[in-house]
Amino acid sequence: MLLGLQFNLQFSKLPERNKMPHTINLEEINMLRAELEMLMKERQALLKITGAATSLVAELDSHDLPKGAVEAADLLATSINHLSEETLKDALNAVQARVV
Repeated sequence: MLLGLQFNLQFSKLPERNKMPHTINLEEINMLRAELEMLMKERQALLKITGAATSLVAELDSHDLPKGAVEAADLLATSINHLSEETLKDALNAVQARVV
């Protein structure tokens, strides 16, 4: 009995843990959902732009372009080349373009 009493006394002296709940309220969930939907729509728009730009660069003949346009096309091509393969495929799919 004495051991049980000592244990209870020691247990009752343990520091209390943070009693704040670990739940997100409904308002925060809706806000996060709206933000995620906005980001997904923005990603789709950027994929379409990237896909269209990729298709355009692929069809250009640099010999027929003015110098300023060649520099812009080169910058665009360099940027496209830095994309991951998966992102580039998603961009081309967004505009129904095919890799030749």
